[in-house]
Formats: sequence, structure tokens, C-alpha cells
Amino acid sequence: MAGEVAAGLGEHHHLTRQVLWKMDARILPVLALLFLCSFIDRTNVGNAKILGLQSDTHMTDHQYAIGLCAFYATYIASELPSNLVLKKMSPKIWLPLLTATWGILTMCLGFVGSFGSFVAVRALLGVAEGGLLPGMVLYLSNFYRRTELALRIGIFYTAASLSGAFGGLLARGLNAIGHRGGLEGWRWIFIVEGLLTAFIGVCSFFVLPNSIETAPFLSAEQKAHARHRMDEQNHAHEPFSWEEVKRGIFNLQVWFSALAYFSILCGLYSFGLFLPTIINSLKFAKDPNEAQLWTVIPYAVAAVCTVFVAILSDKLAMRGPIMLFTLPIAIIGYGVISVSTNAKVQYGMTFMMATGMYASVPCILSWNSNNSAGHYKRATTSALQLAIANCGGFVASFVYQKPDSPHYHKSHRIMLGLLCAAWVLTAANILWVRKINKDKETGKYAAWEGKGDDRDPNFKMVI
Repeated sequence: MAGEVAAGLGEHHHLTRQVLWKMDARILPVLALLFLCSFIDRTNVGNAKILGLQSDTHMTDHQYAIGLCAFYATYIASELPSNLVLKKMSPKIWLPLLTATWGILTMCLGFVGSFGSFVAVRALLGVAEGGLLPGMVLYLSNFYRRTELALRIGIFYTAASLSGAFGGLLARGLNAIGHRGGLEGWRWIFIVEGLLTAFIGVCSFFVLPNSIETAPFLSAEQKAHARHRMDEQNHAHEPFSWEEVKRGIFNLQVWFSALAYFSILCGLYSFGLFLPTIINSLKFAKDPNEAQLWTVIPYAVAAVCTVFVAILSDKLAMRGPIMLFTLPIAIIGYGVISVSTNAKVQYGMTFMMATGMYASVPCILSWNSNNSAGHYKRATTSALQLAIANCGGFVASFVYQKPDSPHYHKSHRIMLGLLCAAWVLTAANILWVRKINKDKETGKYAAWEGKGDDRDPNFKMVI
């Protein structure tokens, strides 16, 4: 009898490994590619700026910052509606459609000639891009269990750090096209990258499955096993309820994590938008083209560290405590760069800044989803967290101003303070989650036993 049980468990684990491997191999590369396109297309203005975008369109620094803000305003506004639409519209259609749309809009940036057209196109770009990240997190939560999410989010979020590396290399290469077809070199950055994004969006339609049941790469046995794994956590046929939306909005955990993520994104967005400018101002590179190349290395290092931290986070089934160790890496980086005047030291600190911030993101993104059960509550908390966090784009757009160049000490200190706030908020969230788990153990949540959502005493919150 014991041998039969052991054999059954062995077969179960073998089937689980097969299912996870197939989903990882067929879904994650597509999402990573879409997210790579997303980050390249939102931050390539930073590369184009030092190559002539601002001067050729006769924009002041203030107007350029307003153009950046226009993107974040519409990006934030579209996140929650997009996640609610995702339940009604097929992910197989919605995610590729968003990608192809913003690819076309990115291409349009190559033809802007004034402040007004720049703001208009950036605003439309934000509408299209806003639904991607919350949609992907929600999409993944229908394929993977709670303790498997951080690694998967870490893998596709690595694309965000790699986007800085690819973006710098692409900008350097595309600018070399020079003045062709009556267009300056920086315009070709938008045109070519936008066309590539639109093409990738169309191709993703033919690869992404809608659900476990429609995944062509899983056998009937594997589909049944995958669905059985998810039944207790995902409520695929849950009817829409405003009560669940309300429960998601008035959730203290989402506000702790959203405000911490806001602080991190202030640093991440400013890093992505202004790293080429910072490096160029330091005269660390001999010209803007070489400055593009020097932006590549910090992102590449951050990408490797992000995957490592995501693996560790899933292995330990911890989110917040991991962040308490990754955030200080960025805090030290900003602390040193905010007082140093040595160009080589400042450039060295960008490695710590990128690593600490990017490595923290998979933990905070998956943490919120881990602790929300019920489709519409999870959809609401995911979108709300991102809507609040992406307000960091407004801060990032205005913090790095020309009067503070070449060292940007004041700007770096603002980011330092925000990252310290993120650390405190993360610690507060850990304490709150521990309190909920303790209350469940002492019977304070007994009324919700068997309800199947995150209030159930059997639903243990991830710390």
C-alpha cells in the first residue's frame, strides 16, 4: 500500500513538472517579449532625447516633461478598466491587440514635429500600454499557483531590465541610419521599434492560449491535472460582483504594496528615462552615441539578479522579507551617487540602483496577487496597485531637471527618500499580513470558512 501511494505521488509530481515546463516554455517567452516591447517603447524617448528629439521639435524641458506625464496619466486611467474587460474579452485577442496598437503609435512618434503632436501621441500610447502589465499578472494567475508566480513574473519582468540594454543598443544602431528619407536618425528609432512591436503583437495572437483548457501544447491528461491544481484558487466562472471590486479597493494590503511600488517605480522610471542623459552629462562617454552603449551594462547585471531573486522568493515562499534585503542595495547606490562627484563612482552606483530596484519588483507584484482570492477581487487589487504605483511616472518626469546637472545630487536624494519609504511600507505590510494569519489561527475568520476566498481561515497569506 505504501509503495502504491509513493508511486502515485511520484506520478503526480512528474505530471506537475511536465505541465509547468510546457507552460513555461510556451507562455513565458511570449509575455517576456511583449513586456520587452512595452518597456522599450515607453522609455525610448530617453534615448531619442539626447539624439535630437527635443531640439528638433523645439520643446523646452518643461514641455518634454509634460509629454512624459501625458503617457502616465492615460496609462494609469486604462489599467483597471482593461483588467475588467480582460474577463469578458479573450486574453488571446486583448493582449496582442494592445501590443499591436501601441506599436503603431510608437511608430507615429517618429513623425511628430511639435510639442502638441508629441503629447497627443504619448497620451494615446499610454492608453494602449496601460492594460498590458495588470493583464499579464492576472493572466498568469490563471495558469500558476500562488507560490509559483514570483519566478514567472520575475522571468518576464527581467525583460524590463533587458529593455534598457536592448534599447541602448537599438538606439545606437538605428541612429546610425542618419538622415534618410527626409527623417533624422532619432525618428528611425521610433519607426523601426514600433513596426517590430506591431509585428510581434500580431504573431503573439497565434501563440498565446486563452486558458488551460485551450492550450494546444497540453495533453488531455495534463489539462485535467493543471485545472485540478488551480480549482481551489481560481474562480473561472465567478459571476461579476461589485462587492468583490469594493473588497479589493478597501484592502489595506493593496495600499501598502501599491505605495511601496509607487516609490520603487519613481526610481525605475526616472532611471529608464534619464540614464542616457545622466551618463551623457557626466561626460563619462565622449558623445551621445557612446553614452547609449554605456547604459547597457547596468541593465544586463540587473536582469541576472532579478531572476535569481525571483527564484529565491518562490523557493522560500516569501515576498516582503526578500524585499527588505534587495531595496537596501538600491538605497546604498542612491546614497553614494547623491554625494559623489566622481564620474566613475557615479556610473558604478547605477549598477546597484538598477539591481536593487528591478530585483524587488517581482516580489511586490506577485505578493499582492498571492494574497487576493476571487477573480474580480484579484483583478481589482492588481489593477489598483499598478494604477497607484504608475503615478511614479509623474514624479519621474519632473525630478531630473537640467539646472541640477551634471551630478543631479538633489534628484538622486529625492529617489533615495522614496526608496527608504518603500522599505518602511514593505515592513509594515509584513506585520499586517502576519497579524491576519495569526487572527485566522485564533478563529477570528471562522465565519468565512469554506467560502473559498482569501478570508477563509485555510487561506494562508504569503508574507
